[in-house]
Amino acid sequence: MKNYMFLIVGTFFFAVSVAIFAMPNSLAEGGVPGLALLMYHGMDISPALTTFIINVATLLIGYRYLPKDMIVKSIVTIPLFSIFIYLLEGSVPGIPDPLLAALFTGVFTGIGFGFIFRSGSTTGGTSTIARMLNYKFGWELTGTNFVLDAAIVISGIFVIGPLYTMYTILALFIGKRVTDYVLEGFESKKVVHIFSQKTEEVEEAIQTNLGAHTTVLTAKKNDKGIEENLIYVAIPKQRLFYLKKLVQSIDETAFTVVHTVKDVTGGSFAEAHHPGQKTFRNNNIEQRYYKNQADEENM
Repeated sequence: MKNYMFLIVGTFFFAVSVAIFAMPNSLAEGGVPGLALLMYHGMDISPALTTFIINVATLLIGYRYLPKDMIVKSIVTIPLFSIFIYLLEGSVPGIPDPLLAALFTGVFTGIGFGFIFRSGSTTGGTSTIARMLNYKFGWELTGTNFVLDAAIVISGIFVIGPLYTMYTILALFIGKRVTDYVLEGFESKKVVHIFSQKTEEVEEAIQTNLGAHTTVLTAKKNDKGIEENLIYVAIPKQRLFYLKKLVQSIDETAFTVVHTVKDVTGGSFAEAHHPGQKTFRNNNIEQRYYKNQADEENM
């Protein structure tokens, strides 16, 4: 049931992006909605009609290449998307600033795509065509989908002009970033590489104070006979400051490298916490706790 709620919410947000922001502001999109918008801008044909016809046609042709669950959800998504566009189109005038319109288009597209993808559904169109080409000719799925979407966006130069095509590309870029946030959350994870001569002390302190899973990679001694092993640890972003202070309090010469990663599962991120790991009711309380711990280290 939750997946269908995500599907409805995502479809509505995507329809708002098309009907409220893209249509009245001469912008396009990627995929079938983009093709429908170009037909609207060039021939004044409602995207509600064209998206429905094209998506149904591609679904009928490519149904054998899609999972059954995705087909069922697409049967819901396709008409719902067209209905939302039909109800929303023409309800508001265009925004005088095309840059602002592109920003709104990207944000609402990203939210819509994020919820649709979380529901396990698809927007149909080019993604279905890409699956068919992958099945028939072995073409790479993501790359093929990108080429098809890019071809539609670039063709917008001949319909909406190069300026509004660039605004469309900006909207798509923003939409991609927002989709990532919806799918993966706003809290990024950090992978930290720590090079230290006091490997055991640092590792024990991290496990005891942060409850984080650590991996030690043993290094060979250099020409000076110094051995700096590598400690590999993944932590939530709000714990990074305290981690650095913790390492520095043990080994002032430790060398730390930080990477941002999108997804971490298992280990100390699983429900079964490390015995020494603290748990919190919400992220704000957790963030305040580790900030206070870092401040105490500085005193």
